[in-house]
Amino acid sequence: MDQEKKSGIYMSSYLCEFNRIFKEFNDIYHDVALRLGLSNSAFDIFYAICELGDGCLQRDICKTTFIPKQTVNSSIRNLEREGYLTLVHGKGRNMHIYLTERGKKMLKNVIYPVIEVENDSFKGLTDEESELLLRLLEKYNVELKHGFEKLPCIKETMDEEKVDGGR
Repeated sequence: MDQEKKSGIYMSSYLCEFNRIFKEFNDIYHDVALRLGLSNSAFDIFYAICELGDGCLQRDICKTTFIPKQTVNSSIRNLEREGYLTLVHGKGRNMHIYLTERGKKMLKNVIYPVIEVENDSFKGLTDEESELLLRLLEKYNVELKHGFEKLPCIKETMDEEKVDGGR
């Protein structure tokens, strides 16, 4: 049941359904963040701190969340101004992030319950289904990256960035 869109671009039914599910998935988290009074990036930063631990590095949050470092830096500065965390310089340019009491309450009262719901959602799947879901998503990501790397327009852009030093 493949379709051709008005633009003439062919999209398989799998791609259409995947896009719908992916957008709904993102919308669920966006809605949760809004209801909690957080931006998407603030939510992701708190979530990453749960995973990485108090005192984690700002660069590790970037790696964990896949959020650009400028966005992470801006969001962390806002959270610092709002009294949720403090920044402590480490070696070189490393910046450690520590939760204040207010930040610890945010994790306990807001982020931990979200993680519990996520864990409970996985309990609705068998171990085999969970493992299959994760394997297939990882495989799709690998295929997607390889496919994009082969696109001439992306390769040219990547080559230009290497020449320009990433600017």
